[in-house]
Amino acid sequence: MHDIVLTISSLEKIRSAIEQKLTSAGVHTVMLVDAAGNVLSSVGTEHSAIDTISLAALTAANFAATSQIAKLIGEDDFTILFHKGKKDSIHFTRVNQDTILLTIFGEDISLGLVRLRSAEVITDINKILSESN
Repeated sequence: MHDIVLTISSLEKIRSAIEQKLTSAGVHTVMLVDAAGNVLSSVGTEHSAIDTISLAALTAANFAATSQIAKLIGEDDFTILFHKGKKDSIHFTRVNQDTILLTIFGEDISLGLVRLRSAEVITDINKILSESN
């Protein structure tokens, strides 16, 4: 795990990228979580109704467990996880070794669009993080 320096400016840039590319497309909750399960940023219309601390911790644990599953079958890692529910779905994407992007969206937005926009946001986040470190 590397040290991540998050300034107010970098957090605002990350939030702006998330809002422009994900929440504007219909994703209702987006969280940036570190590998230890800490919430780095939380954006969206419904994130206040979610226990973000527990969700962040479980997200990190989910990725850690899945990483070990990947190794058991000869893969280095799985970088994307997806869980579909009756009403909402969750898409998890590894941003880099230290961070995970979590998106929660309803039936009104396609998984393909979420994956495309998440990839764009990840590029933006990695650029912002490299500029601030």
